[in-house]
Amino acid sequence: MAVFFGTCGRTCALAPVLGLIACALMTASCTSPSYQLLAMEAADRGDQKAATSLAKKEVARFSTPDQCSSTTSLNCGTLALAYSSLAEYQIRDGDKAAGEASFNSAKGALGWTDRGTRPSATGMVYRDVSEAFWKVGDRARAVAVFNEGRAAGGDSWLFTGSAARAAEQSERGASPVVSPSPNLSP
Repeated sequence: MAVFFGTCGRTCALAPVLGLIACALMTASCTSPSYQLLAMEAADRGDQKAATSLAKKEVARFSTPDQCSSTTSLNCGTLALAYSSLAEYQIRDGDKAAGEASFNSAKGALGWTDRGTRPSATGMVYRDVSEAFWKVGDRARAVAVFNEGRAAGGDSWLFTGSAARAAEQSERGASPVVSPSPNLSP
């Protein structure tokens, strides 16, 4: 190390560090921000309005014709998931009408999703929306969304939600166990 410092001085010693910084800046400039991750963090803090705003940005990223359209299914599953997340935040914020509109947009994107990934995307979309209704105390709508997702071909992801357990118990004739809704006010 002494030879390294002795032959070219301080500039050469900083070269590796400066190179790493340049690579980090280049990488950061090439990647787009994860609005979805930021939205989830906002929702975890109870800030549904911020989560909704960020989810709208995520939807905008994938709702262009080159990402998802009737002729390009590149990111239609991702767009459907972005819409279902937006619906979830809107529902949890008390705007069920906007949530239903976003849910309908998610279903539209699912129609363009590649057949190989459609069952998983369907399961996740319907589970997100069903779980949102469950969390705000609208158990009937949560179960209806679950049943609609099952009819639409949702895979095992759909069955991980609270409404799935309630629907299963209803089918067996047992009275579903309904836990109190958590306090979702910010």
